[in-house]
Amino acid sequence: MQRTTDRSVKDSQPNMLSTGFSNAISYSASRSIACITLALLLCGAALQSSCAAESSEPIRVGAVLPFSGGVELYGQQARLGLDLAARDINAAGGILGRPVEVIYADDKTRPESAAEAMRSLVEKDGVLAVVGPITSRNLNALVPLAESSKTPLLYATNYEGGKCGRYLFSFGAVPNQELGQLLPYMTQTYGNTYFLLGADRVWPHQMFGIAQPLIEQLGGKVVGTKYTLGTETDFSPLIEEVAASKAKVLLFALKGDGMDFIRQADEAGLLKDITVAFLGLSEVDLGIFRGKGQNMVTVVPAVAASEDPAVKAFVAKARAAANPGVAVSNYVMTHYNTLVALKAAAEKAGKLDKDAIIDAMAGLTIASPTGPVTLGQDHHAAMNMFIARTQGTELVQVRPLGEIAPQPGCSLAGR
Repeated sequence: MQRTTDRSVKDSQPNMLSTGFSNAISYSASRSIACITLALLLCGAALQSSCAAESSEPIRVGAVLPFSGGVELYGQQARLGLDLAARDINAAGGILGRPVEVIYADDKTRPESAAEAMRSLVEKDGVLAVVGPITSRNLNALVPLAESSKTPLLYATNYEGGKCGRYLFSFGAVPNQELGQLLPYMTQTYGNTYFLLGADRVWPHQMFGIAQPLIEQLGGKVVGTKYTLGTETDFSPLIEEVAASKAKVLLFALKGDGMDFIRQADEAGLLKDITVAFLGLSEVDLGIFRGKGQNMVTVVPAVAASEDPAVKAFVAKARAAANPGVAVSNYVMTHYNTLVALKAAAEKAGKLDKDAIIDAMAGLTIASPTGPVTLGQDHHAAMNMFIARTQGTELVQVRPLGEIAPQPGCSLAGR
């Protein structure tokens, strides 16, 4: 203790050498502090500049859609919906302050092309999520890639169900929302004998496999089933076969290939004796029929000719953005909903992390022109559905069905 005190007294006595040394240290320290401060300011400016650059960097979303190969009408409808959503989101400040950019890739309606397109979008473009495709074959090709790359795949087309996975979200109808509503109405209104006609593809085969027991449960009977090859141009033999069956309802699942069957069947007089229950029918299809095929019935998640103010406003906005004469169908709205949900999930998660967004999207409810859309724990959408029929060049609403919860035929493990 004494030694410490003595040292303190001795060190407190000034001399010229110690004063100069002390001043040098003080000057050096001041310079160091100034340099550190300047460096921090420069680093802060650089960091601020980097953050500003990052905040203005677009969030990229991929879209794998058919722009060739036979079902490009639906790819263009999907693109219209995505473009509208991106424009609206960006006008409202983007997602977490950053603008959205949709990068489109043509899947050519082929699974191999779809897979190649998704790989490129994820690996080269670094997309946050992928929207698409349209066909079931291409969906089957993309689901494993979504899983392996841990990238959300947002599917907005009606499909046969049965695909539940962490990285897949379905914004379109599944069979209980479409077939499950259409068949009771058709049986009660038009008769209980059915002819099933579809393309020789995944979706029609699986939908008809689901339809047959439902028809039998309703007390009905399937009197014939036929699949087209996609190469037919003259449907006369097929029209005669359907007519000979004496069926009251033609359950129809043709998209792209074979759509001209409706015009030929109408001109042959078949549609006077049988009513078409059309799976997946939308406004974009009606131009193909050239005014034929009146009073065909379908179930859809939106009807463009609806008098509902929210639907009318959405359709008007879509028509203003589209080329003149382009139809607006439910494909526009369901694909619009994918980006709305992505934005809501990212902002709920508070970060642009794929897994965090997936966790936030499960159970999420978003607003849509036809009412709320809720993504369940199985990643499928509960939404309002409508019975509609063809009238002139439009689909018109026959009956609102209210909100229909999905039964996708699968579930996620642990949920």
